[in-house]
Amino acid sequence: MGRSFSRAEPSRMMENFEKGNRFYHKASERHYEVTGRGGRYFLRRHQIGPNGQPVNVLEKEIHHVMGSGNHARTYIHRTPENRLIELPVGWYSEKGGYFAMSPGYDQAQHPGFGRNISFDCMFCHNGYPKLAPGADGPASEALFPGTLPEGIDCQRCHGPGQSHVEAAQKRTGLNVIRSSILNPSRLSPERQIEVCMQCHLETTSFPLPNSIPRYDRGAFSYKPAEPLSDFILHFDHGPGAGREEKYEIVNSVYRLRKSACFIKSGGKLLCTTCHNPHDIPRGERAVEHYVSVCRQCHQPHTSEPDCLTCHMPKRRTEDVVHAVMTDHLITRRKPAGDLLAPLAERQEKESRNPYRGEVTLYYPKTLPEGPERDLYLAAAQVVQRSNLKAGIPQLTSAIEKHKPASPVFYFQLAQAHLAENQTSRAIAWYEEALAKDPNFLPALRSLGAALIGQGQLAQAMEVLERATSSHANDSNLWHQLARACQQSGRLSDAAAAARRATQLEPELADAHNTLGGILAGAGDRAGSEAAFREAIRQRPDYAEARFNLAALLAATDRLREAEHHAGIAVRSAPQTAGARELLGNLLAVRGAWGEAIGHYREAVRLQPGFARAHLGLGTALAATGNFAEARQHLTRAAAASDAAIQQEARELLGRLPGI
Repeated sequence: MGRSFSRAEPSRMMENFEKGNRFYHKASERHYEVTGRGGRYFLRRHQIGPNGQPVNVLEKEIHHVMGSGNHARTYIHRTPENRLIELPVGWYSEKGGYFAMSPGYDQAQHPGFGRNISFDCMFCHNGYPKLAPGADGPASEALFPGTLPEGIDCQRCHGPGQSHVEAAQKRTGLNVIRSSILNPSRLSPERQIEVCMQCHLETTSFPLPNSIPRYDRGAFSYKPAEPLSDFILHFDHGPGAGREEKYEIVNSVYRLRKSACFIKSGGKLLCTTCHNPHDIPRGERAVEHYVSVCRQCHQPHTSEPDCLTCHMPKRRTEDVVHAVMTDHLITRRKPAGDLLAPLAERQEKESRNPYRGEVTLYYPKTLPEGPERDLYLAAAQVVQRSNLKAGIPQLTSAIEKHKPASPVFYFQLAQAHLAENQTSRAIAWYEEALAKDPNFLPALRSLGAALIGQGQLAQAMEVLERATSSHANDSNLWHQLARACQQSGRLSDAAAAARRATQLEPELADAHNTLGGILAGAGDRAGSEAAFREAIRQRPDYAEARFNLAALLAATDRLREAEHHAGIAVRSAPQTAGARELLGNLLAVRGAWGEAIGHYREAVRLQPGFARAHLGLGTALAATGNFAEARQHLTRAAAASDAAIQQEARELLGRLPGI
């Protein structure tokens, strides 16, 4: 634990930055290189452009390392704004050590250099940072000013230590010194294991939620000896959901609690029964130690010296597929199959294999009847969209009954309505959240975006202008204000707001893309192109920015490069009709009629009333001699509301054979 977080310095880096430090990630078509230069460390990413040269080059310095290296190390970049960004490449100790994609990044579309380290991440992976009072509240952005701790410290298990240090310095006597600090061994078994569970209990790392911190608590306010449930509530998949045997990297306590040894011990089997946090044995000494613990209760039934090989085998985890961990589910027999066989990264998110079912309370086992039980159980159903159909009325009823003071419950209900495309209801609940706290940042952001989506631009600008005055350094608010001004025709104000957003957060690809659209509307093609390219540099799989750049390039007759970007837009977002139609047009220009027809067909399937796509498809079909079907699509285009499309379609119909 003391090596869980550190500065990236030569004395602390165990990796080889000269051999095996380059690799190509095929799924996302990106090249990576991890290097050391002058005692500093960097991650560089690039792609290969249509001319064979590197494009979308992005390099970030590695300022911090998260992880001891026993299993893995995550690299972290610290921005000038004191945000911490998880980098997409990490290091794994298996096979002598190698670089590979960080967990959650081994797919075609991933967060790139845009995943911020949250307070939740830092809570378990480092000592508590020094923050201003209230800076770690549920509405606070995760910023880390000042010098960060390096590793989990003594106070995580022993509580605040200032009195202990002072007593020792004053030589007040051994009993006084001892009584001035918490010794977890003196706690009840339940409180003892909770000291470990604060970080080592995670039911799942995939969307559920696995836990909800109490909304009236700061992210770093937990102190050992208090009931863990006063700080955080843990949840699990519903019974019969097919997730009962999940094995993930932070499942040690979760799996242990399923074990017959744990259940039958009546609370006597604790983490510290096997583990001494002050002394971690390795190698043969470790085997001897853990076997001796087993034999406190079990007589040996074999000559094999290692109980763990069969009863607590090492297994590859489902969520961090480059890591192998000891399974803490103590079993009678070793599970069948190759537990170390390579695994593909399991992808479970909103757009792919999402869990949709009941979210149940896991720890504590029950809550007393009353407001907290009703509100938190209902919130758990909707926080990550697992059970919206049942959760929305459940949370609505709990709020109306108990009228909680925290704005978070109202905000979560608004988010749930938004996920169900009930934007008007969402707006009403965002306003309820702001009635509880007018400066509640998540609600200000989401209300502004929802009002824009509803076309209520005057109201959106009023909310966002007020919000940026109280949260002047929030890039998201400035970006939303830019969008509202753009759609209201205030292009100068829109450009200024978008530039402010990109200054505050240069990695915010959405703001660069919005700036590109604003500048294009103002006739600044060069500025627009630069903004679109920066959005793509920050996020190469950004389909909308690729589409926008392709359209701009096509308008200036750079057709081959336009086709390149339109093709990537289609691969990144294959369900986008506009990108399909544009790519079809570009293919048609060079006479690739078959490919063009395929994209036009998909465009009209996705959006049956898409007149331009019907026009393009009709034109392409006519060019290949399929006049009968061409006539059908051109007739659809001729009925369009757009006069230019109408005229072109009618002219083409007039030239078809048989007319």
